[in-house]
Amino acid sequence: MLLNYDLQPAATDTNLPTVVLIHGLFGSIGNLGILARTLKSTHPVLQVDLRNHGLSPQTEEMNYTLMSQDVLDTLDHLGIQQCILIGHSMGGKVAMRLAHLMPERVAKLVVLDIAPVAYSVRHHDAVLQALFAVEQAQATSRTEATQIMRQFLHEEMVIQFLMKSFAQGNWRFNIHAIDRHYADILSWPEQPAFNQDTLFIRGGHSSYVQASYFSRIQTQFPLAKIETIEGAGHWLHAEKPDQVIALIQDFL
Repeated sequence: MLLNYDLQPAATDTNLPTVVLIHGLFGSIGNLGILARTLKSTHPVLQVDLRNHGLSPQTEEMNYTLMSQDVLDTLDHLGIQQCILIGHSMGGKVAMRLAHLMPERVAKLVVLDIAPVAYSVRHHDAVLQALFAVEQAQATSRTEATQIMRQFLHEEMVIQFLMKSFAQGNWRFNIHAIDRHYADILSWPEQPAFNQDTLFIRGGHSSYVQASYFSRIQTQFPLAKIETIEGAGHWLHAEKPDQVIALIQDFL
């Protein structure tokens, strides 16, 4: 499946690999824009909407094999052979799965606040309730939708993040497919080790990459470095962008 994408050339002539930025659940093409704006000074940068998100096609099926194949299809369409994958949360799992599918084409891998494990905790039930409530109310304005959301969600940053995908009275992500395949999103398939340079960056206040997961990271990504951004939560790139960017630039 060809995804909606934005490909920006490097600011200077370079033969460096293209950086591919992959957003997380309920996100869209611009969510890692703060990284794109900095990294395009040295690398071409490709941003995508994953399936069932943004302006990419909507489909009934959704799992990591399909989502990573979508990114691969888009890379092939654009003729991109060598790339650096950077993914946040669900996008980090897509990036990890893609790295296993095409290890010879991935120069480096950066994973933001997610681990290669199957999660048992459902972090998004309240979010899904809020999204369905807006849909059922047939809200047409951003003000009305936001007021409904506040009945279910109490973090204004999360509400504003979700509202970026509300347009003309509709959600740009397929909440029905996401809800049906939420177990697939929490899951993680068994796969062989990826033996290329890998950087995991976790938020010090986040529970997504616990110390108990480090051994599983090292088993699946033997060359992995794990860095912690103290004082940051799951949206570490939005909360502490300068620190995240510095770690990525040093790694690249």
